[in-house]
Amino acid sequence: MSLPVLFLHGWAMRGDLFDEVARRLGPGFDCHAPDLPGHGSRADQPGGLEACVDLACDWITRLDRPLVIGWSMGAGVAWRSIARRGTAGIRGLVTIDMSPRMLPADDWDMGMIASGAEAILATSDKIIPEWPRMSGSIARTMYARTSDPQPSRQAIEGMLLAQDPRHLRPVWDDLVAMDVRDTIAGIDVPYLVCTGADSRLYREDVAQWIAAEASQAQVARFAQSGHSPHLEEPEAFCDAICRFVAAQGWVSHIHEQEDQT
Repeated sequence: MSLPVLFLHGWAMRGDLFDEVARRLGPGFDCHAPDLPGHGSRADQPGGLEACVDLACDWITRLDRPLVIGWSMGAGVAWRSIARRGTAGIRGLVTIDMSPRMLPADDWDMGMIASGAEAILATSDKIIPEWPRMSGSIARTMYARTSDPQPSRQAIEGMLLAQDPRHLRPVWDDLVAMDVRDTIAGIDVPYLVCTGADSRLYREDVAQWIAAEASQAQVARFAQSGHSPHLEEPEAFCDAICRFVAAQGWVSHIHEQEDQT
């Protein structure tokens, strides 16, 4: 039996950005990476973050207790689905470089790096009129300064330019308003919290905070990565997933999977 895996992509991204990881993981993993509403093939579907959570919940119901892997916004979608339905429908959780609250507050200094609450909130009004400029900025900041990711920054920028910012903005507004810190302590399944050591969006402290709150969580640190370890260090990322899965006994012949990475 293959392990079902549900990948949830980041804001303004697409599910096919997990294709290389799925290929490297191999046949022991039954991988699914749908485009979320407002993105990619579902770019014309409005609904904001809750529509993304609806779709994720549908996939979780369809699959047999999947391992859920959420990157950035996808982590927020996973957390919101857990807040809605609990963890009974999932086998485990992996999140990639995301904070449970993006906005800083008097009691929270682990929001987005170098962005005060006012600047983060002001981004919303720029998404539609300034999307070409923002696409270039996003393509740069999602990687470490020294990484050479696949796909390239140019390919990512082209993908971003093809998105419809009118449907991305409501999702962004919901993400900015999100605060799921109380949800983290209730995550009672095996949990791998992935962080890029050179992330330009979130401090490593966020991953440590999450791991301290969730009862079965551990941190995977990617020294050469920024916001996107699965793109910047795909071999190391897949190795971390394989080791995490092997520790739970979810996939037999795990060494065969490691050989394919």
